[in-house]
Amino acid sequence: MSALKPLARIYVPPKSAMQSGRGKTHAWVLEFEQAGPKRLDPLMGWSGSGDTQGQVRLRFETREQAVAYAEANGLSYAVEEPTPHRIKPKSYAENFRFGRTENWTH
Repeated sequence: MSALKPLARIYVPPKSAMQSGRGKTHAWVLEFEQAGPKRLDPLMGWSGSGDTQGQVRLRFETREQAVAYAEANGLSYAVEEPTPHRIKPKSYAENFRFGRTENWTH
């Protein structure tokens, strides 16, 4: 039998809902998938597993560095491309524009 290679996921993390800027979203992350299901501890009721690789998150500056690391260590990996974000320009004056069809709410 052949040993299963650990599956790694390479992606750019999304921004947190608690931040308005795009800080800490430019690095690529290599994260290992969970090897098995989590189980409940009978005494405390906490969920956990014996798989320590599920706790590992490696950060890289570029996608190519993350892929090169996975290939150098014989990891099977899947790359998730980031979705482009589009900033819709807004202005405060739009709230008071003449001919506005929506109700002004505040």
